Formats: sequence, structure tokens, C-alpha cells
Amino acid sequence: MATANAPRRASRLLERITCPHCWEQFSPERTLWISEHIDLLGDQRLGPEKQQRFLPTRFTVDGEALDAKGFPCRHLACPNCHLGIPQAMLEMEPLFLSIFGAPASGKSYFLAAMTWELRKLLGIQFGISFSDADPVANQSLTDYEESLFVNSKADSLIPLASLIRKTEEQGDLYDTVSFGSQTVSYPRPFLFSMQPQAGHPHAAKADQLARVVCLYDNAGESFQPGRDTASTPVTRHLARSRTLFYVFDPTQDNRFRQHCQGEKAVAGDVKMARQEPILQEAAARIRRYAGLRQSEKHNRPLVVILTKCDAWSHLLGEDPPPEPWRQISRGVVGEQQQDFVLHALDTSIVERRSRKARELMLRLCPEIVSAAESFAKEVIYVPVSAVGWNAEVDTASGLLAIRPAETAPHWVAVPFLYALCRWSTGLIPSIVRKPERKGDAP
Repeated sequence: MATANAPRRASRLLERITCPHCWEQFSPERTLWISEHIDLLGDQRLGPEKQQRFLPTRFTVDGEALDAKGFPCRHLACPNCHLGIPQAMLEMEPLFLSIFGAPASGKSYFLAAMTWELRKLLGIQFGISFSDADPVANQSLTDYEESLFVNSKADSLIPLASLIRKTEEQGDLYDTVSFGSQTVSYPRPFLFSMQPQAGHPHAAKADQLARVVCLYDNAGESFQPGRDTASTPVTRHLARSRTLFYVFDPTQDNRFRQHCQGEKAVAGDVKMARQEPILQEAAARIRRYAGLRQSEKHNRPLVVILTKCDAWSHLLGEDPPPEPWRQISRGVVGEQQQDFVLHALDTSIVERRSRKARELMLRLCPEIVSAAESFAKEVIYVPVSAVGWNAEVDTASGLLAIRPAETAPHWVAVPFLYALCRWSTGLIPSIVRKPERKGDAP
């Protein structure tokens, strides 16, 4: 399918496209192009320093639009907000995922560690490509990954607070758009393309299963009451998200800290703060945006991500389990006959760990469990550590620090994999266990 105003090189275009910035839905023929000629500066939505957006009438033989100066164009934009959208958004269904939590709860560390692990795991273990759909939009996240995992000072002890800067409510993670006299600030999503590769059990359905993952990471302050307005609708992606990831930091809760042993759990100037108001405010906004009654539970799953488990996992009464996926088949693929090993997620391991974590939360901070389970129909609790067990107190600063070469994330990819396995299309296979029969050996 190709239209006069959409890229002709696309083999299959969606009937309706969703902008990952303003969430406007539109048909492919309404897609705007971004001019290339340097004289075509000045866009009515984005200001005088941005290239003009336009609806094309002329194309090259390769399907690229020609701007008013006759230059071929290669980049697309939303007809509503005029912000750039990658080609993949026209061809693959979007998968919206929202990450939210209190300030300093570890959202950005978790996000950076998760995407770093997914880049390696999905291709090697699950036969799924996972790459930047928009490298420019993902630059901040790429910088986070480099700081944590390929730091030029890999063997130096660096305070964690210096590795990733705090997520702000404005700056390069937001875009400002003018609608006449009204100025609106939109969050800039991180965009990844994901589709089955040769060897995947559903490789023949790659076109149908391919997704553009749209990840949103807001500053914790954005969830304070009164911060969501018509000019700053920065959290309205929550109502569109297929899965919600609520990040809870147990080390900010004094009840957890009193039960922890060792200096790691209490190192640094950690601010004690209640975190359930963030979850309650997010739930209230989702009810409002999605039109839910106050007594109605949200039908999208909620994953409660319990960060920094390296400091408190001993409270669960068992050693941290290994990664919960297992090999299920192997073979050769492609003309080069390369070895291929396919893994599946053992959801029973994740769910068992979730029950343990829930029991601990009920004992130490039951208000989080109450807020989560009164809002969503399905809730799962996943302990994670973005940096692993090698952090230590820097004697010079008194802050928790780590040598980037020793960073070893634990279970950071599990929330994403579990969400896809349980609540999305057949991208991540699961291990199906036979129900135990009475009299079977334990």
C-alpha cells in the first residue's frame, strides 16, 4: 500500500498511525515531510529555527518527497504537532510502555540497564531484533547506557549520582509545540523497533508481530498534583500504555531501611519520602484520561518494579534467583547455516518471586500493595538491581559509588520480557508447566 503523500518504498503501511509525541491518530496520506533545503527554515508549530514541514505533491522515483526547492526529503513528521516520527511508525504497530515513580527512585538507571540488556538478550536468546527506531530521539538514553556500561573511566570508583543525571521536567527530554497562542510541552519518547528474526517460531509472521516500542520516562515531580495541564500534558501517555511500570525504591522507605543490614542500604544522603502518592496520582490521571469509573479497575497490567534489590533482597529470605529463561530448542538458520538457540521465559519463576516480594511489601509497606491492587486488575512485583552487588561507599564523598566495569544488572529485562510474554503478541515464548497431580513426587 502506498499513497501520494506517504513513502512509496514502504511494503505495508498501517491504516492508522499514532504519533508517539502528541498521540494524534492519522491516515498515512496526511503524513508531513520535513524539508531539507537550508532556505526552508521556519515552521509554524516548532519555530523559526526548525525546517518547514509540508504535504508533498512531487516525489523522486525512489518515493522521496521533493521540497519547495526541489531537494529530496527523507524525514517524516506528525500532521498535528509537526514533531518528527520514524518510518517504522508507519509500518509497525506501536507498543506504548510508561515508566513512572517518585523522584530518585531509580527510574533512569533501571531504564538504561533494561535497554542495554535487551539489546543483547533479545537477539541472542529470543530471536528478536531490538534496535533504535530513532537514534536522535534515543540519544539521551544511549548516553545513559554508555555512562553505566562503556564508561571511559571503567575502573574508577564513581558516585552513582554522577553517572546519570536526574530526569528534569524540561530540557532535551521534552519538545515544545505552538498551537496559535497556546504552547504545549510534550515528552520525548525513546523509540525501538522490534520484530522476529530467522529461527523465531513466528518468523513467518514478522510483519504482523513487528512493533515500535515507545518508552516514556517522566520526572517524578511530573506526577505531583496539579502538574498535568493542557500546556504540559506530559503524563497522558499513561492512558495509552499497554503495560505500566511503577518504580518503587525500598531504600527511600524507613521501614525497609530499619530491616536492612550493612552500610550499602543506608549510604549517602537518601531522602525519606512517601511514594504511594505518586502511584495514586498516576491512577487518578489514568482514570480521568481513560474514562474509568472510580470503582472500576484498569484492565492494563501494572508491574511494580522494586529497585536496588542488591541492598535489601536478603529480606526475601532466599538467594536471588538466576535469570528466568531456559533453552527450549536449537538449530541452524540462514544461508550461512549459523547456530541458533531459542529460549523461553519461565513465568512461574517470575510469579513465585513476585509472591515473595508481595508478602514482604504487605509486611513493611502495605499501602503500596493496596494502592496498586485497588487500581489494576493484574499486578506483579519484580525486584531488580540496575547496577548489581558491587556498589560501595566512596570514602571521599560518603556516597554510594561503583566502578562501571563491575556493573552487573540483575533481572532488569524481566519486567519487559514478562509483559510481552503475558500480555502481548507471540514474541516471547513461555515455558508451560504441567499441573502437578496428586501423588506426584515433589
